[in-house]
Amino acid sequence: MDLESELAPMANPLRLIVGLGNPGRDYAKTRHNAGFWFAERLAQLLRIDFRNEAKFHAAVASTGAPGAGDCRIAMPQTFMNRSGLAVGALARFYRFAPAEILVAHDELDLKPGSVKLKHGGGTAGHNGLKDIAVAIGTGDFWRLRIGIGHPRDGVLTEQEVADYVLHPPRPEEKLLIDDAITRALAVWPRLESGDTERAMHELHTKPRHASPEPLSGEERKNP
Repeated sequence: MDLESELAPMANPLRLIVGLGNPGRDYAKTRHNAGFWFAERLAQLLRIDFRNEAKFHAAVASTGAPGAGDCRIAMPQTFMNRSGLAVGALARFYRFAPAEILVAHDELDLKPGSVKLKHGGGTAGHNGLKDIAVAIGTGDFWRLRIGIGHPRDGVLTEQEVADYVLHPPRPEEKLLIDDAITRALAVWPRLESGDTERAMHELHTKPRHASPEPLSGEERKNP
């Protein structure tokens, strides 16, 4: 397994988890909201609730009071191409470094059922990632790439991409995407503590099929 292009020297815990998607009932079940699905399930796992915070342009859930060990999960309530408004506001207010930010998003270049952790790199035309990189001045944040697959072989037009990502996955694809999210949740204690290399190794090489149980507060402090 070649992880050289994906590994980055970092020992910082992840303190801002951003799930990308579009707000509103019309978009809730579409492929483009795979990042929202991850954020919602992570909050459920940690037994924390979202609340709308207008100053951050996002729904935000917190694991505790601001401090060295707190973590925030955010779902921007702008549309996808303005995701940087929320991430920039949160990063500036709480002084989150780019290396402390993980953005979960849908990934056309991965098949449903695949999920990859990556540090930095390009945006591959993803409007949410592009806007975040502009807002915080760098692309050197972590990405959780949740595979949704391509609609067909070959180069896609912008309209074809939009039509595909703004429709729900087929039932069999949704099951695969849900399983990928479950595997990502299983390595959350590694991500939270900053052990991203081990999280990456486990996520990429050891598929997990059992759904993780919600963690207690003590377990979250001592993964």
